[in-house]
Amino acid sequence: MAAPLLREGIPLLRLRLQRYNLLAAGIPPSPRRPWCAAAESTGLEEEVSSAEKSSAVPSVRDPKKYHMLDDPDYRKWKDKEEEILRDIQPIISLAREILHSNRYKDGEGLTVADEEAVVDMLLRYHPHSEDKVGSGLDSIMVDRHPQFRWTRCLFVVRTNGGWIDFSYHKCLRAYIRDKYPSLAERFIGEHFRH
Repeated sequence: MAAPLLREGIPLLRLRLQRYNLLAAGIPPSPRRPWCAAAESTGLEEEVSSAEKSSAVPSVRDPKKYHMLDDPDYRKWKDKEEEILRDIQPIISLAREILHSNRYKDGEGLTVADEEAVVDMLLRYHPHSEDKVGSGLDSIMVDRHPQFRWTRCLFVVRTNGGWIDFSYHKCLRAYIRDKYPSLAERFIGEHFRH
């Protein structure tokens, strides 16, 4: 039983023995490779002269010479960004709670309060809300997406019995574009994945 384990460990023992013999003979062993390619030194830093360093692209190690916090435009942007985040945070939290908690099972309709919040704060801003509602809104439900079964999403249940999904991200983007037109694209680019 121990023989197979020893056979598997022999190459490692040979490697250690080789390193030990090299050290005993006074020959330094070859340096070990770092675990991360980013930890390797390329040696390019030593080759670059001081004149080239001043015109080169600053590296991560260089201290910042320009502090963005001192820029009044940057500060205005950060203040507006915080305002937008405070504005949309309640509905984002509600949508995530509806979709990602055990509060609603697949195929279950929302409560009256949640449905009103979703319709007033999300669905009415969807770029194709008229098409989504179609013959009329009966209710909003949570279920698995028909094509992407691992994804839960919100569905509009129409009065004619049909139902169609809608993206709360699209609704939020449209809301931000409507309420904050001059800041919308920058905010969406920084805070939404696609």
